Amino acid sequence: SVFSERLHQLRKGKKVSQAALAKEIGVSSRVYQDYEYGKREAQMTTLIRIADFFDVSLDYLTGRTDTP
Repeated sequence: SVFSERLHQLRKGKKVSQAALAKEIGVSSRVYQDYEYGKREAQMTTLIRIADFFDVSLDYLTGRTDTP
């Protein structure tokens, strides 16, 4: 999915581990991995935490725009 691809790219770009990002947004490492591998969809509150962490819009995270 666009979300999982963007999440992976943003995390790699910021040089943050999956475990560190999971802790930052308040989910388990396993749940975060499922987001990045496209096996699970994030709840709205988690999406907002991710967008805030990377300073991007929800529309960018979900593929509705290419402008971060």
